Amino acid sequence: MKVFYSDSFDLNLPPGHRFPGTKYGMLRRTLLNENILAPDQLEISPMASDADLLRAHAQPFVDSIEQGTIDPAAMRRIGFPWSRHIAVRARATMGGAIAAAREAMITGLSGQLAGGTHHAHYDFGAGYCVYNDFAVAALALLTEGVVSRVAIIDLDVHQGDGNAALLAPRPDCFVLSVHGEKNFPFRKHVSDLDVELPDGTEDRDYLSALADALPAVWDFRPDLVLYQAGVDPLKEDRLGRLALTQEGLAARDRLVLSEAYSRGVPVSMAIGGGYGDPIEASVAAYANTYRMAKAIHRF
Repeated sequence: MKVFYSDSFDLNLPPGHRFPGTKYGMLRRTLLNENILAPDQLEISPMASDADLLRAHAQPFVDSIEQGTIDPAAMRRIGFPWSRHIAVRARATMGGAIAAAREAMITGLSGQLAGGTHHAHYDFGAGYCVYNDFAVAALALLTEGVVSRVAIIDLDVHQGDGNAALLAPRPDCFVLSVHGEKNFPFRKHVSDLDVELPDGTEDRDYLSALADALPAVWDFRPDLVLYQAGVDPLKEDRLGRLALTQEGLAARDRLVLSEAYSRGVPVSMAIGGGYGDPIEASVAAYANTYRMAKAIHRF
């Protein structure tokens, strides 16, 4: 199995910025130090092409990111100040998503150490998301004829409004979002299946709701699952408002990955949200997702 990463995933943000921009490098070091991944299983993310980006996003928006001409108010909606690093990172994340999806179709499982940018829409970004990796990857493989049907299982604590807007209207895509009812984004779009959870939801109720929702994904008979394995449902998360434990998140990953594996459905993973206090809690949860994947797929 190959997992894709880029040194550009870590963010060079101003001091005091609330986004934990160093977590990606921390995760890569943890995966290697704990022997969850071997060095030869990590591969540099390729850069997405213009054609890749433009299947999901408007040309003027892409140009504004690439050229640095985006309105500062639009960058504030994204949540980062514009920089060349941000533009390069966004393109690498899209390239990593496509590469991981292609790899999953060959080996059954792949992922990247970033992604989950499910708040990005056709002509704007939001919520720390510039471009939408789910839409970019799904549309690349659908256009190439590698797959005919793609399902997104989005378990970030925040609804994937960009996924819903870009992919849910398509008959060849199915979008499941399990998220906090009262959390960001406050204007939600309609997914194929939205499961809204009250503040403070704990492991047992979360896992029950997920188990009830997953049959709709398998009934869709996807050729590929893009799994948003966000760890912000964790009770230590500053932006989460749910109350899952590390054990609950691991059980969540086991449920999704084992059900896909038993059905022979390839999975490509994105790590999604994680804003733990301390951030080490989020990094540990990300690592546990890959640990669970390793146990199920025996790689």
